Amino acid sequence: MHYSPYNGNVLPGYMFTDNGFWDTFRAVFPFFNMMYPEQNNKIMEGLANTYKESGWLPEWASPGHRACMIGSNSAPIIADAYLKGTIKNEKTAEILFEAILKNATVEEGRPVRSVGREGLNYYNTLGYVPFDVNIRENAAKTLEYAYADFTIGQMAEKMGKDAIAKKYYEQSQRYKNVFDPSTNLMRGKNEDGTFQSPFNPLKWGGAFTEGNSLHYTWSVFQDIDGLINLMGGKENFIKQLDGVFTMPPKYDASYYGKVIHEIREMEVANMGNYAHGNQPIQHMIYLYNYAGVPYKAQDKIRKVLTKLYTPTPDGYCGDEDNGQTSAWYVFSALGFYSVTPATDEFIIGSPLFKKATLHLRNGNTFTIEAKNNSKNNFYIQSARLNNSDYQNSFIKCSDIQKGGLLEFEVSNTPNKSWGSKAENSTIFFESKKIQIAINKYFLNKVKLKFK
Repeated sequence: MHYSPYNGNVLPGYMFTDNGFWDTFRAVFPFFNMMYPEQNNKIMEGLANTYKESGWLPEWASPGHRACMIGSNSAPIIADAYLKGTIKNEKTAEILFEAILKNATVEEGRPVRSVGREGLNYYNTLGYVPFDVNIRENAAKTLEYAYADFTIGQMAEKMGKDAIAKKYYEQSQRYKNVFDPSTNLMRGKNEDGTFQSPFNPLKWGGAFTEGNSLHYTWSVFQDIDGLINLMGGKENFIKQLDGVFTMPPKYDASYYGKVIHEIREMEVANMGNYAHGNQPIQHMIYLYNYAGVPYKAQDKIRKVLTKLYTPTPDGYCGDEDNGQTSAWYVFSALGFYSVTPATDEFIIGSPLFKKATLHLRNGNTFTIEAKNNSKNNFYIQSARLNNSDYQNSFIKCSDIQKGGLLEFEVSNTPNKSWGSKAENSTIFFESKKIQIAINKYFLNKVKLKFK
């Protein structure tokens, strides 16, 4: 039984509150699906109840709909749960799919601005939320809506709704509409199609949410290869990733009129403009894998694990935020991370422990070993999955659920060959339907050539 903060009634069924999906879609819910699927199934049933009782999915519930944060991130957590087999009742899945489609098609009647999609009508006519129409954090909204569209496509495809899948796969490419090729950065765009000016990539807020362009440029979870191509290839992509860490932690706080704590945390961490204390950039380090240089990710992951987290009262480098900052640590300490929820892959980093064993709810166990792991030994030299040579810099979530053994040989020097080939970097465009839809979008809408 639950009391509904949405209609005031006491009703049968589950209801969960006090969670912000802008934070937790990234790693908390993927962790639930990996380790606690029965509990997450209950949470999904609770989301269906929220929709039935209020007409909308929650994006930040405390206890009911709250005007906090941005995005349409109920879609990723629902799609990820459905694709992982967490949602057990097909009727619940259909209700939730109806709900995420409503988020993507109806702007009117939202109880608070953070529910549904603010600026949706602009997004669906222009392909982006414009900067100059009094909608805050517009470029960030565009990027997050495009990723949510990808996850809708993923769920629709699994449900056999091919026409819907095709539509939302195409819409997932709208991130390109706020990419400025003159700077190789995401940037606010005006309603007339011109980019917002003047542009300062160090400016927090404005077109972005609790971050700047250097942080949000990487929020293309669904198409990292496409982002690499926009930046002019892997060499430029790597250079731009490196630059975030090597530049000083400078900032422009004029949008807020003061230095907010997220800015100060970035400054204190002193890892350039890498702001791990807040969520938008937490997946960024793992993007080195997509460019064929996973050894660079291994180095920076170990620095974050050991420098920005400590077993002390002030041991977090920023807000815990409903478990997201912890979930990053737990995943990364195991040796992999959920860069793109709603796909069947985790991206391999560098395990913190010599041995860790996952006791899965299906009765299987999955063990990660790095026997000579130490303070200085964190570079992967080779890997074996179930006694077979393993060159991929990712691992399938479904393979983890089967149980088994992932072994790493690590040392104090990088192996620049391991995981460096393009075929070793990602699998999530395996579906021909996805590739056909995206190819058609590119060819017909933005006239880009494919290899």
